[in-house]
Amino acid sequence: MTVIPPMEPWTVQQVDPQRMKTMAALLRDPYPIHWDPESVRDDLHRGRTVNQGPLNLAYIANMLMAWAGDGSIRRLTARFHGHVVAGDIVTASGSVDEVIVLEGETRARCSVRLLRGDEVMVSGTAEVALERPADPSSLPPFPEESA
Repeated sequence: MTVIPPMEPWTVQQVDPQRMKTMAALLRDPYPIHWDPESVRDDLHRGRTVNQGPLNLAYIANMLMAWAGDGSIRRLTARFHGHVVAGDIVTASGSVDEVIVLEGETRARCSVRLLRGDEVMVSGTAEVALERPADPSSLPPFPEESA
């Protein structure tokens, strides 16, 4: 029987606008709300740039990997509910809904979320490997290695 440790929350103390700008450059994202404070001078954003969805999802992925280990995420789905903006404090958290055995692995099916205070910014589900084979050669190959 697998002993499941508690899933610890993962907090970003301040969403960094410089990281948004860097991510916009890496993604070649021309949408100025991610890097230009002048484009978000409305009442809702008050000059605070909007964090990209992939960065918000990465906070959840980081929480899951801190809990179960690098390479443990098998599936992650998400729904975005609102804008995370520069300076926000957000916390990724989750809970185990069930434990299954699939493809020879013990996996946890989890509910995950990203909160700003009590407000849900991202919600979703994850399937995470809890026990990994001791012999790495027993893992399936990466797609580029199987050709």
